[in-house]
Amino acid sequence: MLPINPLVANLAVALGVGLLIGAERERRKGRGDSRAPAGIRTFAIVALLGAISIEVGGGLLLSVATVGVAALAAVAYRKTRGPDPGLTTEAALVLTVVLGGFAMRQPAVAAGLSVIVAILLFARSRVHHFVRSVVTEDELHDLLLLAAAALVILPLAPNRYLGPFNALNPRVVWRLVLLMMSIGGLGHIAIRLFGPRIGLPLAGLASGFASSSATIGAMGARSVEHPAMLRPAVAAAVLSTVSTVVLTAIVLAALDPPSLAAMTGSLVLAGIGAVGYGLVFTRRAIHSPLPKDYSAGRAFQLRSALLFAALLSAVAVGVAGLNQWLGAAGTVAGAALAGFADAQSAVASVATLAAESKLTPAQAVVPMLAGLTSNTVTKVVLATSTGGRPFARQVLPGLIIVIGAAWLGAWLQSALR
Repeated sequence: MLPINPLVANLAVALGVGLLIGAERERRKGRGDSRAPAGIRTFAIVALLGAISIEVGGGLLLSVATVGVAALAAVAYRKTRGPDPGLTTEAALVLTVVLGGFAMRQPAVAAGLSVIVAILLFARSRVHHFVRSVVTEDELHDLLLLAAAALVILPLAPNRYLGPFNALNPRVVWRLVLLMMSIGGLGHIAIRLFGPRIGLPLAGLASGFASSSATIGAMGARSVEHPAMLRPAVAAAVLSTVSTVVLTAIVLAALDPPSLAAMTGSLVLAGIGAVGYGLVFTRRAIHSPLPKDYSAGRAFQLRSALLFAALLSAVAVGVAGLNQWLGAAGTVAGAALAGFADAQSAVASVATLAAESKLTPAQAVVPMLAGLTSNTVTKVVLATSTGGRPFARQVLPGLIIVIGAAWLGAWLQSALR
C-alpha cells in the first residue's frame, strides 16, 4: 500500500470541510433571482483557497484571502439582501476559509469543527425553537451565569494556596461553587425532563457521584425555594449517599481489594439503608400532589453555592489547623479530619496505607469508618444550613441510618470471623 503524502491528506481534509458545510448551504440556497450567493462549489473553493494560502504564504496570505472573501461576501449580501437580514451564509463562508487553512496544521480539529458548524447550520429551526420557546428567560440567565463562572472567573482565579495555614486555594474554592451550580442545573434538567417527583431523585443519585455533600446542599436550597418539592429533594439527598457507598467500593477495589473485603459488611448494610430510606421518600414524592402554580424555578441559587463553598473552606482551614496541632497523631484522627472535607480522600488515604502493608485490612476498617462518619457530620451541617429545619428533620434520620448501618456491618463482620 502506497503511503499518502501528508500534504495531499491535509488538502483532502480542507476540501471535505468545504464540501460538508457547502452541502448544507446548497440545500438552503433556493432558486431563481432570490437564491443565496454561495453553495457547495463556492464553499469547496474557498476552503481550498484557505488551505493553499496557508501553505504558500503562511498566516499573512491566509489573512489576505480571508479579508478578500469577506469583502466578496459583503458585496453579495448587499445585492441579494431580502426580507430576512441574516448573515449566516456569509459568516459561514468566511469561517470556511479559515478552517481550510487550519486543516493544513490541525486536520482532525478542523474536520471536527466543520461537523459542528454543519450541525448548527442544519439545526437552525430546532435551535431557534429551543431558545425562543423551550428555554425560559430565567434558565437562559442561569446558563449565562454558569458559563461566566466556568469560562471567565475560574481561569482567572489564582491557583495557589494561601490564607490561614495555607489551606485555601481560590481556584479549588471556586470549583466547589461550580460543582454546586452544576448539580443544581442537573436537577433542574431532570425536573424538566421527568417532572420533580421522579426527576429530582434520579438527579440526586447521579450527582452524588460528583459530590454527595454538594448534592445535599443543592437539594436543601431547592426545598427552600419550592417547599412543594420537599419530599423529592429529601429523596434526592438520601439517594446521593448511595453514590458515596458505591464510590467507596470502587476506590477500595482499585487501591486495595483486601480492604474492600474487610469493608464488605459495612458497605452492604450502608447501601441497603441508603436505598431503603431513599426509596421511601421517592415513593412519597411520586404520590405527593403538586400545586397548580408549580414551576421548575431557577436552575440553581448562587447564594447557596457560595455558602456551600464557604462552609467547606472553613472545614479545610479547621482540618489544616488541627493537622498542624496534632501532627501525626494517628491514622484514625487523620482519616476523620480528611473526611470532614471529602469522604473518598479519607478512604483512599487509609487504603493506600493498607496497600503498602502499613496497616492490615482489619486495622483499616475503623479509620475508614471514621472518615465516613466525619463526612456525615459535614452533610448534617449542609442539610441544616441550606435546607432549614423541615429539610434537615427528614434528611438527618437517613444519614444516621446509613452511617449507623456502616458501623453495624463492621461489628457483625468482625463478630462472625
